[in-house]
Amino acid sequence: MIRSLRAALLASALFAAPALAQDNIRIGVEAGPTSLDPHFASLITNIAFARHVFQPLMEQDAKQDLRPAIATSLRAIEPLVWEVRLDPAARFHDGQPVTAEDVAFTLSRAGDVPNSPSSFRYATRPITRVEAVDATTLRLHTAQPTPLLPNFLALVMIVSKKHGEGATTADYNAGRAMIGTGPFRHVSWQPGSPVVMERNPAFHGAAPAFARAEFRPIANAGARVAALQAGDVDLIEIVPPDHFARFRGEPARFSVADSPSNRLIFLTLDSDRIDSPFVRAKDGGRIDNPLRDARVRRALSLAINRDAIVSRIMQGQALAAGDLGPPGYFGTSPDMTPPPFDLDQARRLLAEAGLPNGFAIQLNGPNDRYTNDEQVVQAIAQMWTRLGITTTVETKTRSMWLSEAAQLRYSANLAGFSPNPELLGMLETQIHTWDTTLGLGSANRGRFSNREIDAIIQRARTTIDDDQRRALTQQATRMALVDHTALVPLYFQVNTWAMRRGFTYAARTDEMTLAFSAGRAAQ
Repeated sequence: MIRSLRAALLASALFAAPALAQDNIRIGVEAGPTSLDPHFASLITNIAFARHVFQPLMEQDAKQDLRPAIATSLRAIEPLVWEVRLDPAARFHDGQPVTAEDVAFTLSRAGDVPNSPSSFRYATRPITRVEAVDATTLRLHTAQPTPLLPNFLALVMIVSKKHGEGATTADYNAGRAMIGTGPFRHVSWQPGSPVVMERNPAFHGAAPAFARAEFRPIANAGARVAALQAGDVDLIEIVPPDHFARFRGEPARFSVADSPSNRLIFLTLDSDRIDSPFVRAKDGGRIDNPLRDARVRRALSLAINRDAIVSRIMQGQALAAGDLGPPGYFGTSPDMTPPPFDLDQARRLLAEAGLPNGFAIQLNGPNDRYTNDEQVVQAIAQMWTRLGITTTVETKTRSMWLSEAAQLRYSANLAGFSPNPELLGMLETQIHTWDTTLGLGSANRGRFSNREIDAIIQRARTTIDDDQRRALTQQATRMALVDHTALVPLYFQVNTWAMRRGFTYAARTDEMTLAFSAGRAAQ
Protein backbone atom coordinates (compact mmCIF):
# COMPACT_ATOMS: atom_id res chain seq x y z
CA MET A 1 0.00 0.00 0.00
CA ILE A 2 2.78 2.39 0.99
CA ARG A 3 4.75 1.44 -2.11
CA SER A 4 1.70 2.09 -4.31
CA LEU A 5 1.12 5.46 -2.66
CA ARG A 6 4.75 6.45 -3.20
CA ALA A 7 4.52 5.40 -6.85
CA ALA A 8 1.35 7.42 -7.30
CA LEU A 9 2.91 10.48 -5.69
CA LEU A 10 5.99 10.14 -7.88
CA ALA A 11 3.89 9.81 -11.02
CA SER A 12 1.84 12.81 -9.96
CA ALA A 13 4.98 14.88 -9.45
CA LEU A 14 6.40 13.86 -12.82
CA PHE A 15 3.23 14.81 -14.66
CA ALA A 16 2.84 18.03 -12.69
CA ALA A 17 6.38 19.24 -13.36
CA PRO A 18 5.90 20.24 -17.01
CA ALA A 19 2.71 22.11 -16.18
CA LEU A 20 4.48 23.99 -13.40
CA ALA A 21 7.47 24.71 -15.60
CA GLN A 22 5.22 26.11 -18.33
CA ASP A 23 3.99 28.83 -16.01
CA ASN A 24 7.38 30.39 -16.74
CA ILE A 25 9.04 30.94 -20.09
CA ARG A 26 12.77 31.17 -20.73
CA ILE A 27 13.65 32.99 -23.93
CA GLY A 28 17.05 32.97 -25.59
CA VAL A 29 17.63 36.27 -27.35
CA GLU A 30 20.54 37.51 -29.38
CA ALA A 31 21.09 40.48 -27.10
CA GLY A 32 19.60 42.21 -24.13
CA PRO A 33 18.68 45.90 -24.08
CA THR A 34 21.38 48.53 -24.06
CA SER A 35 19.25 50.31 -21.44
CA LEU A 36 15.91 49.84 -19.67
CA ASP A 37 15.15 53.53 -20.13
CA PRO A 38 12.32 53.29 -22.69
CA HIS A 39 13.43 56.55 -24.31
CA PHE A 40 17.20 56.04 -24.34
CA ALA A 41 17.46 54.62 -27.87
CA SER A 42 15.05 54.11 -30.73
CA LEU A 43 16.27 50.57 -31.36
CA ILE A 44 14.04 47.56 -32.03
CA THR A 45 15.68 45.53 -29.27
CA ASN A 46 15.24 48.23 -26.64
CA ILE A 47 11.69 48.98 -27.74
CA ALA A 48 10.80 45.28 -27.56
CA PHE A 49 11.93 45.01 -23.95
CA ALA A 50 10.25 48.29 -23.03
CA ARG A 51 6.92 47.02 -24.38
CA HIS A 52 6.69 44.46 -21.59
CA VAL A 53 6.73 47.02 -18.76
CA PHE A 54 5.42 50.10 -20.59
CA GLN A 55 2.89 50.78 -23.33
CA PRO A 56 2.47 53.42 -26.05
CA LEU A 57 -0.79 55.21 -26.78
CA MET A 58 -1.52 52.85 -29.69
CA GLU A 59 0.57 49.76 -30.35
CA GLN A 60 1.44 47.72 -33.43
CA ASP A 61 0.24 44.14 -33.72
CA ALA A 62 2.15 41.25 -35.31
CA LYS A 63 1.61 42.75 -38.79
CA GLN A 64 2.29 46.29 -37.54
CA ASP A 65 -1.31 47.41 -37.81
CA LEU A 66 -2.33 49.80 -35.03
CA ARG A 67 -4.54 48.69 -32.16
CA PRO A 68 -5.51 50.28 -28.82
CA ALA A 69 -3.05 50.24 -25.92
CA ILE A 70 -3.20 53.06 -23.35
CA ALA A 71 -5.49 54.95 -25.74
CA THR A 72 -8.70 53.57 -27.13
CA SER A 73 -8.35 55.84 -30.16
CA LEU A 74 -6.00 58.36 -31.76
CA ARG A 75 -7.43 60.22 -34.73
CA ALA A 76 -6.98 63.47 -36.64
CA ILE A 77 -9.94 65.77 -36.04
CA GLU A 78 -8.28 68.64 -37.92
CA PRO A 79 -5.14 68.73 -40.11
CA LEU A 80 -3.09 69.97 -37.12
CA VAL A 81 -4.99 68.36 -34.25
CA TRP A 82 -5.08 64.72 -33.13
CA GLU A 83 -7.56 63.62 -30.48
CA VAL A 84 -6.51 60.92 -28.01
CA ARG A 85 -8.97 59.08 -25.80
CA LEU A 86 -7.24 57.34 -22.90
CA ASP A 87 -8.46 54.01 -21.61
CA PRO A 88 -9.78 54.71 -18.08
CA ALA A 89 -8.86 51.14 -17.14
CA ALA A 90 -5.16 51.75 -17.87
CA ARG A 91 -3.23 51.93 -14.61
CA PHE A 92 0.44 52.27 -13.76
CA HIS A 93 1.91 49.51 -11.62
CA ASP A 94 1.43 51.70 -8.54
CA GLY A 95 -2.32 51.80 -9.23
CA GLN A 96 -2.44 55.37 -10.53
CA PRO A 97 -4.45 56.09 -13.72
CA VAL A 98 -2.77 57.41 -16.84
CA THR A 99 -3.40 61.13 -17.24
CA ALA A 100 -2.81 63.80 -19.82
CA GLU A 101 0.04 65.03 -17.60
CA ASP A 102 1.78 61.67 -17.95
CA VAL A 103 1.41 61.81 -21.72
CA ALA A 104 2.66 65.41 -21.90
CA PHE A 105 5.62 64.58 -19.66
CA THR A 106 6.49 61.57 -21.81
CA LEU A 107 6.35 63.51 -25.05
CA SER A 108 8.63 66.21 -23.65
CA ARG A 109 11.13 63.66 -22.31
CA ALA A 110 11.28 61.04 -25.06
CA GLY A 111 13.21 63.09 -27.59
CA ASP A 112 15.58 64.71 -25.10
CA VAL A 113 17.38 61.91 -23.22
CA PRO A 114 21.08 62.72 -22.66
CA ASN A 115 23.62 60.64 -24.58
CA SER A 116 20.98 58.86 -26.65
CA PRO A 117 22.64 57.09 -29.61
CA SER A 118 19.36 57.04 -31.54
CA SER A 119 16.83 59.61 -30.37
CA PHE A 120 13.02 59.47 -30.45
CA ARG A 121 13.04 63.15 -31.40
CA TYR A 122 11.72 62.30 -34.87
CA ALA A 123 8.54 60.98 -33.21
CA THR A 124 7.88 63.78 -30.76
CA ARG A 125 9.14 66.88 -32.57
CA PRO A 126 5.96 67.36 -34.67
CA ILE A 127 3.93 67.94 -31.47
CA THR A 128 3.83 71.55 -30.33
CA ARG A 129 1.30 71.27 -27.51
CA VAL A 130 -0.60 68.71 -25.47
CA GLU A 131 -4.07 69.92 -24.48
CA ALA A 132 -6.07 68.20 -21.72
CA VAL A 133 -9.78 68.25 -22.62
CA ASP A 134 -11.04 66.14 -19.71
CA ALA A 135 -9.84 63.28 -17.51
CA THR A 136 -9.51 60.82 -20.40
CA THR A 137 -9.31 63.04 -23.49
CA LEU A 138 -6.40 65.08 -24.80
CA ARG A 139 -5.43 66.73 -28.04
CA LEU A 140 -2.03 66.75 -29.68
CA HIS A 141 -1.37 69.91 -31.69
CA THR A 142 1.20 69.73 -34.46
CA ALA A 143 3.07 72.40 -36.35
CA GLN A 144 2.11 70.86 -39.67
CA PRO A 145 0.05 67.90 -40.94
CA THR A 146 1.80 64.72 -39.79
CA PRO A 147 0.14 61.62 -41.27
CA LEU A 148 2.57 59.19 -39.62
CA LEU A 149 2.15 60.56 -36.10
CA PRO A 150 0.15 57.57 -34.75
CA ASN A 151 2.80 55.19 -36.05
CA PHE A 152 5.66 57.26 -34.64
CA LEU A 153 3.99 57.35 -31.25
CA ALA A 154 3.42 53.59 -31.34
CA LEU A 155 7.13 53.29 -30.49
CA VAL A 156 7.11 55.87 -27.67
CA MET A 157 6.37 54.28 -24.31
CA ILE A 158 4.28 56.33 -21.87
CA VAL A 159 5.96 56.76 -18.48
CA SER A 160 4.64 57.99 -15.15
CA LYS A 161 5.36 61.65 -14.45
CA LYS A 162 5.36 60.86 -10.74
CA HIS A 163 8.14 58.30 -11.08
CA GLY A 164 9.85 59.73 -14.16
CA GLU A 165 10.21 63.39 -13.29
CA GLY A 166 13.85 63.88 -12.40
CA ALA A 167 14.64 60.23 -13.11
CA THR A 168 17.74 59.53 -15.17
CA THR A 169 18.58 56.67 -17.47
CA ALA A 170 20.51 55.19 -14.54
CA ASP A 171 17.33 55.22 -12.44
CA TYR A 172 15.53 53.17 -15.07
CA ASN A 173 18.46 50.79 -15.40
CA ALA A 174 18.46 50.25 -11.65
CA GLY A 175 14.72 49.53 -11.70
CA ARG A 176 13.76 52.51 -9.54
CA ALA A 177 11.74 54.21 -12.30
CA MET A 178 10.41 51.05 -13.95
CA ILE A 179 6.75 51.82 -13.25
CA GLY A 180 4.67 51.36 -16.37
CA THR A 181 1.25 50.12 -17.45
CA GLY A 182 2.43 47.04 -19.33
CA PRO A 183 1.55 43.36 -18.98
CA PHE A 184 4.72 42.64 -16.96
CA ARG A 185 6.45 44.17 -13.97
CA HIS A 186 10.20 44.58 -13.88
CA VAL A 187 12.06 42.20 -11.54
CA SER A 188 15.77 42.44 -12.33
CA TRP A 189 18.41 43.23 -14.92
CA GLN A 190 22.10 43.96 -15.18
CA PRO A 191 23.91 44.61 -18.48
CA GLY A 192 24.85 41.26 -19.98
CA SER A 193 22.57 39.38 -17.58
CA PRO A 194 19.02 38.04 -18.05
CA VAL A 195 16.06 40.38 -17.98
CA VAL A 196 13.49 38.99 -15.55
CA MET A 197 9.88 40.13 -15.33
CA GLU A 198 6.65 38.93 -13.76
CA ARG A 199 3.06 39.15 -14.98
CA ASN A 200 1.18 42.29 -13.94
CA PRO A 201 -2.02 40.98 -12.30
CA ALA A 202 -3.75 44.36 -12.72
CA PHE A 203 -3.01 44.70 -16.45
CA HIS A 204 -5.99 46.19 -18.29
CA GLY A 205 -5.49 44.07 -21.42
CA ALA A 206 -5.23 40.38 -22.20
CA ALA A 207 -3.15 38.56 -19.60
CA PRO A 208 0.13 37.02 -20.81
CA ALA A 209 0.15 33.22 -20.93
CA PHE A 210 3.14 33.03 -18.58
CA ALA A 211 3.49 34.33 -15.04
CA ARG A 212 7.22 34.89 -15.32
CA ALA A 213 9.46 35.58 -18.28
CA GLU A 214 13.22 35.42 -18.37
CA PHE A 215 15.16 36.73 -21.36
CA ARG A 216 18.63 35.25 -21.56
CA PRO A 217 21.10 37.03 -23.85
CA ILE A 218 22.94 34.44 -25.96
CA ALA A 219 24.82 36.30 -28.66
CA ASN A 220 26.12 33.25 -30.51
CA ALA A 221 23.49 31.68 -32.75
CA GLY A 222 24.94 28.20 -32.30
CA ALA A 223 24.82 28.61 -28.55
CA ARG A 224 21.13 29.63 -28.73
CA VAL A 225 20.38 26.54 -30.76
CA ALA A 226 22.25 24.35 -28.29
CA ALA A 227 20.39 25.90 -25.36
CA LEU A 228 17.05 25.08 -26.99
CA GLN A 229 18.11 21.55 -27.82
CA ALA A 230 19.28 21.00 -24.23
CA GLY A 231 16.04 22.36 -22.78
CA ASP A 232 17.81 25.27 -21.09
CA VAL A 233 15.44 27.71 -22.84
CA ASP A 234 11.95 27.30 -24.26
CA LEU A 235 12.10 29.73 -27.17
CA ILE A 236 14.85 31.29 -29.27
CA GLU A 237 14.92 34.02 -31.88
CA ILE A 238 16.99 34.55 -35.04
CA VAL A 239 17.47 30.88 -35.84
CA PRO A 240 20.29 30.06 -38.27
CA PRO A 241 18.81 28.93 -41.59
CA ASP A 242 20.19 25.38 -41.48
CA HIS A 243 18.99 24.78 -37.93
CA PHE A 244 15.60 26.29 -38.71
CA ALA A 245 15.05 23.55 -41.29
CA ARG A 246 16.11 20.88 -38.81
CA PHE A 247 13.76 22.15 -36.11
CA ARG A 248 10.92 22.22 -38.62
CA GLY A 249 11.66 18.57 -39.40
CA GLU A 250 11.34 17.46 -35.74
CA PRO A 251 7.70 18.26 -34.85
CA ALA A 252 7.75 15.75 -31.98
CA ARG A 253 10.30 17.93 -30.15
CA PHE A 254 10.18 21.41 -31.64
CA SER A 255 8.08 23.88 -33.59
CA VAL A 256 9.02 26.96 -35.58
CA ALA A 257 7.54 30.31 -36.63
CA ASP A 258 8.64 32.74 -39.30
CA SER A 259 7.51 35.95 -40.95
CA PRO A 260 8.79 38.22 -43.70
CA SER A 261 10.52 41.26 -42.26
CA ASN A 262 10.34 44.89 -43.25
CA ARG A 263 13.95 45.35 -42.10
CA LEU A 264 16.22 46.37 -44.93
CA ILE A 265 19.87 45.37 -44.63
CA PHE A 266 21.95 47.92 -46.53
CA LEU A 267 25.27 49.70 -46.76
CA THR A 268 25.86 53.29 -45.76
CA LEU A 269 28.56 55.11 -47.71
CA ASP A 270 30.27 58.30 -46.56
CA SER A 271 29.12 60.70 -49.28
CA ASP A 272 29.91 63.85 -47.32
CA ARG A 273 33.49 64.20 -46.06
CA ILE A 274 36.40 65.00 -48.35
CA ASP A 275 38.65 63.04 -45.98
CA SER A 276 36.94 59.77 -45.06
CA PRO A 277 38.49 57.72 -42.23
CA PHE A 278 38.91 54.41 -44.08
CA VAL A 279 39.36 55.42 -47.72
CA ARG A 280 42.87 55.48 -49.15
CA ALA A 281 44.74 55.15 -52.40
CA LYS A 282 45.87 51.61 -53.13
CA ASP A 283 49.37 52.45 -51.99
CA GLY A 284 48.01 53.69 -48.66
CA GLY A 285 48.30 57.37 -49.50
CA ARG A 286 45.64 60.01 -49.05
CA ILE A 287 42.98 60.62 -51.70
CA ASP A 288 39.85 62.74 -51.80
CA ASN A 289 36.91 60.60 -50.78
CA PRO A 290 35.61 58.89 -53.98
CA LEU A 291 32.36 57.91 -52.24
CA ARG A 292 31.15 61.47 -52.76
CA ASP A 293 30.72 60.58 -56.45
CA ALA A 294 27.37 58.90 -57.22
CA ARG A 295 29.04 56.91 -60.03
CA VAL A 296 31.37 55.28 -57.53
CA ARG A 297 28.52 54.49 -55.16
CA ARG A 298 26.58 52.97 -58.07
CA ALA A 299 29.61 50.92 -59.09
CA LEU A 300 29.92 49.48 -55.58
CA SER A 301 26.24 48.52 -55.68
CA LEU A 302 26.51 46.82 -59.09
CA ALA A 303 29.52 44.81 -57.91
CA ILE A 304 27.42 43.05 -55.26
CA ASN A 305 25.82 39.74 -56.19
CA ARG A 306 22.69 39.90 -54.05
CA ASP A 307 21.32 36.59 -55.29
CA ALA A 308 24.47 34.83 -54.15
CA ILE A 309 24.22 36.43 -50.70
CA VAL A 310 20.56 35.37 -50.38
CA SER A 311 21.06 31.80 -51.61
CA ARG A 312 24.45 30.94 -50.14
CA ILE A 313 24.92 32.99 -46.99
CA MET A 314 21.28 33.45 -45.98
CA GLN A 315 20.25 30.04 -47.36
CA GLY A 316 17.10 31.49 -48.83
CA GLN A 317 15.93 33.25 -45.67
CA ALA A 318 16.12 36.72 -47.22
CA LEU A 319 14.78 38.64 -50.21
CA ALA A 320 17.11 40.63 -52.48
CA ALA A 321 16.29 44.34 -52.30
CA GLY A 322 16.12 47.19 -54.77
CA ASP A 323 13.70 49.37 -52.83
CA LEU A 324 13.56 50.70 -49.27
CA GLY A 325 10.70 48.37 -48.32
CA PRO A 326 9.57 44.85 -49.26
CA PRO A 327 7.04 44.34 -52.09
CA GLY A 328 3.59 45.61 -51.20
CA TYR A 329 4.79 47.91 -48.43
CA PHE A 330 3.19 51.36 -48.60
CA GLY A 331 5.28 53.59 -50.86
CA THR A 332 7.20 50.88 -52.71
CA SER A 333 7.34 50.69 -56.51
CA PRO A 334 6.88 47.36 -58.36
CA ASP A 335 9.64 48.21 -60.83
CA MET A 336 12.23 49.04 -58.15
CA THR A 337 13.88 45.64 -58.48
CA PRO A 338 17.32 44.67 -57.09
CA PRO A 339 20.22 46.19 -59.05
CA PRO A 340 21.80 43.57 -61.36
CA PHE A 341 25.18 42.07 -60.63
CA ASP A 342 27.24 43.72 -63.39
CA LEU A 343 31.00 43.97 -62.90
CA ASP A 344 31.60 45.30 -66.41
CA GLN A 345 29.26 48.24 -65.89
CA ALA A 346 30.72 48.82 -62.42
CA ARG A 347 34.23 49.04 -63.90
CA ARG A 348 33.02 51.50 -66.56
CA LEU A 349 31.52 53.72 -63.87
CA LEU A 350 34.77 53.71 -61.89
CA ALA A 351 36.69 54.67 -65.01
CA GLU A 352 34.22 57.50 -65.73
CA ALA A 353 34.81 58.75 -62.19
CA GLY A 354 38.56 58.84 -62.86
CA LEU A 355 39.33 55.71 -60.83
CA PRO A 356 40.08 52.98 -63.39
CA ASN A 357 42.45 51.28 -60.97
CA GLY A 358 40.16 51.58 -57.97
CA PHE A 359 41.17 52.53 -54.43
CA ALA A 360 41.31 50.99 -50.95
CA ILE A 361 38.52 50.94 -48.38
CA GLN A 362 37.60 49.32 -45.09
CA LEU A 363 34.09 47.88 -44.76
CA ASN A 364 32.69 47.88 -41.23
CA GLY A 365 29.75 46.14 -39.66
CA PRO A 366 28.48 44.21 -36.65
CA ASN A 367 29.23 40.58 -35.92
CA ASP A 368 26.31 39.88 -33.59
CA ARG A 369 23.40 42.07 -34.72
CA TYR A 370 21.90 40.55 -37.88
CA THR A 371 21.70 36.97 -39.12
CA ASN A 372 25.09 36.03 -40.61
CA ASP A 373 26.10 39.69 -40.61
CA GLU A 374 29.85 39.08 -40.46
CA GLN A 375 29.68 36.56 -43.32
CA VAL A 376 27.77 39.08 -45.42
CA VAL A 377 30.39 41.76 -44.78
CA GLN A 378 33.18 39.34 -45.75
CA ALA A 379 31.34 38.34 -48.94
CA ILE A 380 30.83 41.95 -50.03
CA ALA A 381 34.50 42.69 -49.40
CA GLN A 382 35.45 39.85 -51.73
CA MET A 383 33.05 41.13 -54.39
CA TRP A 384 34.46 44.65 -54.18
CA THR A 385 38.00 43.29 -54.37
CA ARG A 386 37.08 41.60 -57.66
CA LEU A 387 35.97 45.02 -58.89
CA GLY A 388 39.45 46.37 -58.16
CA ILE A 389 38.64 47.96 -54.80
CA THR A 390 41.11 46.70 -52.20
CA THR A 391 38.72 45.98 -49.35
CA THR A 392 39.52 45.09 -45.77
CA VAL A 393 36.95 44.19 -43.12
CA GLU A 394 36.43 45.10 -39.49
CA THR A 395 33.39 43.89 -37.54
CA LYS A 396 32.58 44.59 -33.92
CA THR A 397 30.07 43.65 -31.26
CA ARG A 398 26.69 45.32 -31.40
CA SER A 399 27.25 47.91 -28.68
CA MET A 400 30.63 49.09 -29.96
CA TRP A 401 29.54 49.03 -33.61
CA LEU A 402 26.39 51.02 -32.86
CA SER A 403 28.28 53.64 -30.89
CA GLU A 404 31.00 54.08 -33.51
CA ALA A 405 28.50 54.21 -36.37
CA ALA A 406 26.59 56.96 -34.56
CA GLN A 407 29.87 58.86 -34.23
CA LEU A 408 30.42 58.58 -38.02
CA ARG A 409 33.66 56.65 -37.60
CA TYR A 410 33.08 54.50 -40.68
CA SER A 411 33.43 55.08 -44.41
CA ALA A 412 31.33 52.09 -45.46
CA ASN A 413 29.13 50.20 -43.04
CA LEU A 414 26.59 47.36 -42.96
CA ALA A 415 23.38 48.56 -41.32
CA GLY A 416 19.74 47.68 -40.95
CA PHE A 417 16.53 49.65 -40.51
CA SER A 418 12.78 49.06 -40.49
CA PRO A 419 10.50 51.80 -41.86
CA ASN A 420 7.54 52.48 -39.63
CA PRO A 421 5.20 51.38 -41.09
CA GLU A 422 5.53 52.86 -44.56
CA LEU A 423 8.50 53.83 -46.70
CA LEU A 424 8.35 57.45 -45.63
CA GLY A 425 9.81 56.44 -42.26
CA MET A 426 12.92 55.25 -44.08
CA LEU A 427 13.20 58.39 -46.18
CA GLU A 428 12.88 60.65 -43.15
CA THR A 429 15.58 58.95 -41.09
CA GLN A 430 18.03 57.48 -43.61
CA ILE A 431 17.84 59.65 -46.75
CA HIS A 432 16.91 63.18 -45.70
CA THR A 433 19.79 65.51 -44.90
CA TRP A 434 20.85 65.31 -41.25
CA ASP A 435 18.94 68.18 -39.66
CA THR A 436 18.61 68.46 -35.88
CA THR A 437 16.23 71.40 -36.21
CA LEU A 438 13.71 69.37 -38.18
CA GLY A 439 14.59 66.10 -36.47
CA LEU A 440 15.20 64.49 -39.87
CA GLY A 441 18.09 62.40 -41.14
CA SER A 442 18.62 61.17 -37.58
CA ALA A 443 20.12 57.85 -38.75
CA ASN A 444 21.73 59.14 -41.95
CA ARG A 445 25.19 57.73 -41.17
CA GLY A 446 26.56 58.43 -44.65
CA ARG A 447 25.39 62.05 -44.39
CA PHE A 448 23.91 61.89 -47.88
CA SER A 449 22.32 65.20 -48.77
CA ASN A 450 20.19 66.34 -51.69
CA ARG A 451 17.98 69.38 -51.26
CA GLU A 452 15.60 68.41 -54.06
CA ILE A 453 14.95 65.03 -52.46
CA ASP A 454 14.62 66.72 -49.06
CA ALA A 455 11.88 68.96 -50.41
CA ILE A 456 9.90 65.99 -51.73
CA ILE A 457 10.25 64.14 -48.42
CA GLN A 458 9.05 67.19 -46.53
CA ARG A 459 6.03 67.47 -48.81
CA ALA A 460 5.24 63.78 -48.36
CA ARG A 461 5.42 63.92 -44.59
CA THR A 462 2.76 66.65 -44.48
CA THR A 463 0.44 65.06 -47.04
CA ILE A 464 -2.56 63.36 -45.46
CA ASP A 465 -3.97 62.00 -48.74
CA ASP A 466 -2.62 58.45 -49.13
CA ASP A 467 -2.39 58.40 -52.93
CA GLN A 468 -0.54 61.71 -53.08
CA ARG A 469 1.81 60.69 -50.27
CA ARG A 470 2.51 57.36 -51.96
CA ALA A 471 3.43 59.10 -55.23
CA LEU A 472 5.76 61.54 -53.48
CA THR A 473 7.38 58.70 -51.55
CA GLN A 474 8.00 56.74 -54.73
CA GLN A 475 9.49 59.79 -56.43
CA ALA A 476 11.90 60.53 -53.58
CA THR A 477 12.94 56.88 -53.30
CA ARG A 478 13.63 56.56 -57.02
CA MET A 479 15.78 59.68 -57.00
CA ALA A 480 17.65 58.55 -53.90
CA LEU A 481 18.40 54.99 -55.02
CA VAL A 482 18.46 55.05 -58.83
CA ASP A 483 19.87 58.52 -59.50
CA HIS A 484 22.15 59.00 -56.50
CA THR A 485 22.67 55.64 -54.69
CA ALA A 486 22.17 57.39 -51.37
CA LEU A 487 22.63 53.98 -49.77
CA VAL A 488 23.07 50.45 -51.12
CA PRO A 489 20.06 48.17 -50.49
CA LEU A 490 21.01 44.50 -50.06
CA TYR A 491 18.14 42.33 -48.81
CA PHE A 492 15.20 42.00 -46.44
CA GLN A 493 15.50 39.52 -43.63
CA VAL A 494 13.06 36.73 -42.76
CA ASN A 495 12.32 36.67 -39.03
CA THR A 496 12.53 33.24 -37.40
CA TRP A 497 11.81 31.63 -34.04
CA ALA A 498 12.05 28.07 -32.74
CA MET A 499 10.58 26.62 -29.55
CA ARG A 500 10.20 23.45 -27.57
CA ARG A 501 7.09 21.39 -28.12
CA GLY A 502 4.24 22.79 -26.08
CA PHE A 503 5.10 26.42 -26.80
CA THR A 504 3.87 28.70 -29.57
CA TYR A 505 4.94 32.09 -30.92
CA ALA A 506 2.99 34.57 -33.05
CA ALA A 507 5.59 35.57 -35.65
CA ARG A 508 6.02 39.31 -36.20
CA THR A 509 7.14 41.44 -39.13
CA ASP A 510 8.94 43.87 -36.79
CA GLU A 511 11.41 41.27 -35.43
CA MET A 512 10.36 41.82 -31.83
CA THR A 513 10.51 38.86 -29.49
CA LEU A 514 7.78 39.48 -26.93
CA ALA A 515 6.88 37.24 -24.01
CA PHE A 516 3.21 38.12 -24.45
CA SER A 517 3.32 36.88 -28.06
CA ALA A 518 4.25 33.42 -26.76
CA GLY A 519 1.70 30.88 -25.64
CA ARG A 520 0.99 27.24 -24.90
CA ALA A 521 0.25 24.81 -27.68
CA ALA A 522 -3.06 22.96 -27.59
CA GLN A 523 -2.57 19.46 -26.22
